[in-house]
Amino acid sequence: MQHSIRLSISLAGSAALALAYIPFGAARADDTKVAQGTAKDLGVMSISLKDAIQPNFGFQGALQGAGTPNQAGIGGFLPLAIGDNSVFFLDAQANANFADYNNYSSIINTTVAGTTISTSSRLGYRFLNSDRSWMFGVNAGYDSRPMATGPADTGVNVRNSSTIFYQQVAAGLEAVSNTWNFNAYALVPVGTTNYQLNNVYQGGTLDTYGLDVGYAITPDFKASVGYYYQQGDLGTADGSGVNGRLAYNISNGLIAGVNLSYDQAFETRFSADLKYRFGGNGNKNQSEKKAWQTPVIQALTETVRNRDVRVHDRSKGTIEWHRHHPKGTTGYTTAVGHHRVK
Repeated sequence: MQHSIRLSISLAGSAALALAYIPFGAARADDTKVAQGTAKDLGVMSISLKDAIQPNFGFQGALQGAGTPNQAGIGGFLPLAIGDNSVFFLDAQANANFADYNNYSSIINTTVAGTTISTSSRLGYRFLNSDRSWMFGVNAGYDSRPMATGPADTGVNVRNSSTIFYQQVAAGLEAVSNTWNFNAYALVPVGTTNYQLNNVYQGGTLDTYGLDVGYAITPDFKASVGYYYQQGDLGTADGSGVNGRLAYNISNGLIAGVNLSYDQAFETRFSADLKYRFGGNGNKNQSEKKAWQTPVIQALTETVRNRDVRVHDRSKGTIEWHRHHPKGTTGYTTAVGHHRVK
């Protein structure tokens, strides 16, 4: 132990003696070089957000999920006010909603027919912490969804299919680092929330409250898991669910994702999505673009997630065919609390 102490003191003394022989001017020049190198290495601290944050627009599309439709449309991000470390923005989308595929209902029993146009808008504020290692944000907005209905996928003949109109208000909180991201959200239906879809089934929008936690496996490959609680005025969809997502940045601005969710109302649902955004930074040099491609800086202009109006349907006081009975049997079941295996 004493030998180690003596060795440490000896090394410290040697280092001090060596520093004493460095000319003052040379040391000062080296200090300047170190300071310049440090500032350059920091990179993100020297970024001007007015240069890095530009309007972007493009298209997005998604396959049907738990209460959400097949859809494709256009969207864009518009910065309204940019500060030294913050941005106030508008994020808006319009989507064409298409019919459910293979007679497989996205809302449980009644198939969605197409085509209708849904809209989504968010006003938000995002800001960086002092060393720009985290981005924090808050957003709120309004979503609308007209929904055309078709036949049932339960084997029940339905009449008087209708097109109805749903809407909701939404709010979200975000936190993003270069490794982790957190997204809490609330989707709250407003206006008329329940409609008679046809002569058998009623459909209602769902209140949805959730939290997603994401991790960057690589800068271009990200995964997330989430929990959500849903509650509908029709009652049968109330309960908790879990979801997972994998997303890959194919190229700058082109992102593909796959999603898997489970809850008792919708059971297991798989969906996929694709989004492309391009902006006004095409004339910037590669070193500037590289500095802006950190997850934290990119998060300032990311599209807000979780904005679909979710719908669930059920029949009320009606006897319907239980689709998983073998053909030719006489099995019937009441539709209230009806549960099917797809």
